[in-house]
Amino acid sequence: MNYISTLREGDNISEIYFCKNKTVAKTKIGKTYYSLTLQDKTGTLDAKIWDLGSGIDHFESREYIYVDGQITIFNDTKQLNIRRVRRAREGEYDESDYMPCSPKNNDEMYNDLLNLIDSVKEEHLNSLLKTFFVNDKSFIAAFRKQSAAKSIHHGFIGGLMHHSVSVAKLCSFYCDNYPILNRDLLITAALLHDIGKVRELSAFPENDYTDEGQLVGHIVIGAMMVKEKAEAIEGFPTVIRDELIHCILSHHGKMEYGSPKTPALIEAQALAYADDTDAKLETFSELLEENSDKTGWLGYNRLLETNIKHTEL
Repeated sequence: MNYISTLREGDNISEIYFCKNKTVAKTKIGKTYYSLTLQDKTGTLDAKIWDLGSGIDHFESREYIYVDGQITIFNDTKQLNIRRVRRAREGEYDESDYMPCSPKNNDEMYNDLLNLIDSVKEEHLNSLLKTFFVNDKSFIAAFRKQSAAKSIHHGFIGGLMHHSVSVAKLCSFYCDNYPILNRDLLITAALLHDIGKVRELSAFPENDYTDEGQLVGHIVIGAMMVKEKAEAIEGFPTVIRDELIHCILSHHGKMEYGSPKTPALIEAQALAYADDTDAKLETFSELLEENSDKTGWLGYNRLLETNIKHTEL
């Protein structure tokens, strides 16, 4: 595939890209043309269709399109002048080539998740985890592809599983160092703490807040999902259920960070720390990777609340 990041002036391109945006515009002399933003997993590309005659089939924004054209430079920026275009056919493209994806292998992350579930020995918590991650096929499919955020951290396909497994592994480390922690409760809470994001955010390519996400939010949605599943398991202890839900409701640590409760259990506090650690280190890592060709100060980041610096090797 001709990835956008590799394109150079003069390249003749016959390729499929995701049309992120399509605008109908007019030149100074009143001639209609299309202005497009094309996307693949390496970036975006400005494109123009100046001649809307033969070879220009109908298509809309947020569709995969097959384009034929040439790369030019306009105002020091790459631009694709398109000669022919059509909608891409099913089976002609792989979504993972066009949307940002977790750098970790999806199957390997899912196997790590299953191993973490097997390590939970309390029968009701183990059963609850399997209800979500083993038995519910539609939930599993959505969870494995879901991002963990619209833009802040883990905002890519597989990001939710990437984040959840990372948080659970941090919590497992905490348990090795602080035996007072209830490992079964903490690992269960870590794997379930963000499951509400499968309903808070729409799937790629949109990856935006749903109405339910805007009105309710993933923390409360996740708590509701856990309560419903737990109550369907015969003999599920009320105390364990409520402690688990408390961990989910308080996992942002403070009310000003969006949690309706602050941690009242040591497991809830540990989860909040692990969640914050993974979110901040992933954010920092993504910023450094985006600026891998730079050294020195990179500017202020709102989540990290500091002006960050790329270490000189």
